[in-house]
Amino acid sequence: MNKTDALIIGAGPTGLFTAHQLKLIGLDCEIVDNLDKIGGQCIELYPDKPIYDIPAVPECSGKSLTENLLQQIKPFSSNQHLNERVQEITEKNGSWIVKTNKDKIFVSPNIIIAGGVGSFEPRKLPLKELSKFEGKSVFYSVADKTLFKNKKISIFGGGDSALDWALEFSKNSKVTLIHRRDEFRGAPHTLKELEKLKKSGKISIKTPFQINSINEGNELKFIEIKNDDEKIEKIDTDILFGFFGLIMQLGPIAEWGLNMNKKTIEVNTENFQTNKPGIFAIGDICSYPGKLKLILSGFHEGALAARACFKLARPNEKYRFEFTTSSKTIKDRLGVKSD
Repeated sequence: MNKTDALIIGAGPTGLFTAHQLKLIGLDCEIVDNLDKIGGQCIELYPDKPIYDIPAVPECSGKSLTENLLQQIKPFSSNQHLNERVQEITEKNGSWIVKTNKDKIFVSPNIIIAGGVGSFEPRKLPLKELSKFEGKSVFYSVADKTLFKNKKISIFGGGDSALDWALEFSKNSKVTLIHRRDEFRGAPHTLKELEKLKKSGKISIKTPFQINSINEGNELKFIEIKNDDEKIEKIDTDILFGFFGLIMQLGPIAEWGLNMNKKTIEVNTENFQTNKPGIFAIGDICSYPGKLKLILSGFHEGALAARACFKLARPNEKYRFEFTTSSKTIKDRLGVKSD
């Protein structure tokens, strides 16, 4: 069981900056994110695309923004629980009991939902029999490529991720790349390298095919694929990857009794609290009159929500606003020498 002053759901820019704000005022926090990496939409959707509307930063990428935010919270200890989704919450004695899909329990008086437009989940292969192999021999992302050396790997997909990983895994494994169309979508140099490896026999390409079935039993041994002419081919397979992009789901949050406006959560603009005391929503997932879906708006929302969290986490203490330029207490927390 993890007790903390505030639980942040979402490790995107807004969630990271809110962690910084909580730490500045002396509160602990934990961060949970459904993705396997820090950065949220910035990393998943536009890691290298330029962003032009961050205050005092004329231009940055999603990747560099995330790196700078991580650098900003580096002076503090903050636990980030990745590849986990908050599944259910219950209220008890003024605190929220939060359970994740991995049965991890958090207890906190404050929950800050900074989940962007919801949790990102992979588009999965349309074969229900594969579910029992997920995380064992069926994957939709790569956390550690060293785990897949000397394997018989089948990869479904036709975009950059599928092509890049096919090239990477072909260095140490037998790779079959399967796509439902004849043409792949990738960078010219990637397509050129793919064709080269195909001719050399290091990668086998099957188009246009889709998955049809798998072997019975509790261990993945082979898959069967089928094309539009009903032709079926059997492929020996140890590891199966599907790279079809991500879908955005509000997930269990929609069942928490929060006031919703379409797929966003209604909040007040005093502290961005929802209709449930101790539950706040910030960033793209929150809704109020005049809302702008900008990263800078999320930073503002997170700063105010953090101060409201102090009142619930420290009910017997009075919050005293301090400037980072002059506060010795804040400088001590940051590890900065006072003048």
